[in-house]
Amino acid sequence: MKTRKLGKSGLEVSELGLGCMGLSFGFGPAVEKKDGIALIRAAVERGVTFFDTAEIYGAYTNEELVGEALAPFRDKVKIATKFGFKIDAAGKQAGLDSRPEHIKKVAEASLKRLKTDVIDLLYQHRVDPNVPIEDVAGAVKDLIHEGKVKHFGLSEAGVKTIRRANAVQPVTALQSEYSLWWREPEAQILPVLEELGIGFVPFSPLGKGFLTGAISQDTKFAEGDFRNVVPRFTEENRKANQAMVELVKRFAQQKKATPAQVALAWVLAQKPWVVPIPGTTKLHRLEENLGGASLQLSAEEVRELRAAAEKITVAGERYPEAAQKMIDR
Repeated sequence: MKTRKLGKSGLEVSELGLGCMGLSFGFGPAVEKKDGIALIRAAVERGVTFFDTAEIYGAYTNEELVGEALAPFRDKVKIATKFGFKIDAAGKQAGLDSRPEHIKKVAEASLKRLKTDVIDLLYQHRVDPNVPIEDVAGAVKDLIHEGKVKHFGLSEAGVKTIRRANAVQPVTALQSEYSLWWREPEAQILPVLEELGIGFVPFSPLGKGFLTGAISQDTKFAEGDFRNVVPRFTEENRKANQAMVELVKRFAQQKKATPAQVALAWVLAQKPWVVPIPGTTKLHRLEENLGGASLQLSAEEVRELRAAAEKITVAGERYPEAAQKMIDR
């Protein structure tokens, strides 16, 4: 597994990371703890050094899982986690909270759950309109000076927010959704990241599993799988969006690869400071995804895929309305 640097920060990680959320949260029932630990450790054995979690995943249980799984390898890996949500007594999301005192409290709790004395990359999970981003960046800057955090990140932040935050504490990475199926960051976000020397960490580079070709209009998602409420995943929209899957499948046949590998190779080919974090709960899918890092697409193939994708109209929003409102513009 090759490595990449996230922007000019010097944070060096494997060119594919592992998004750990789905092991505990979001895609139906959580996996058994021993199975989650085994999968994370299998990723380490295969060269993955970048692991993504958040306090809200579970809530809390995903950080505990990641902390336990990575404890024996702590000096070999980089752990990213996130703050920014209020969490109620039932462990459910209850709005946003990026007040500096809350950030510091969350960081302390995350350090304990992750069984570590420093967080490699601490993201603001969603921009809080009630707290100036300068105050958020200042709070993380304090944590960096205290040696509790190494790098500052933002998630789903807009251009103005990125610039304002970066002026207070250099931003190492922006995490947002990006794939052949969702290319909006190309318009404004990627040019600003390049200008400021900020790395990009795309989540859902496989379109929440859709680009693998394993999901059809007839697929039934498990109870608790948030794709049940995502407009893009209604039965009607899945049928309409199959054109994108067929495109990726055609390329995969030409390259003697899988659709997932083509989708990941395309994201990796965009910029040398892009590090996707596909998630999975299955070892064979982990190995398949890692194969995407060694699949080489020519510049012409990258252009061809983009041109074909641009002709396909994607049906459905990528979040339900309430979550859509949390996206910073």
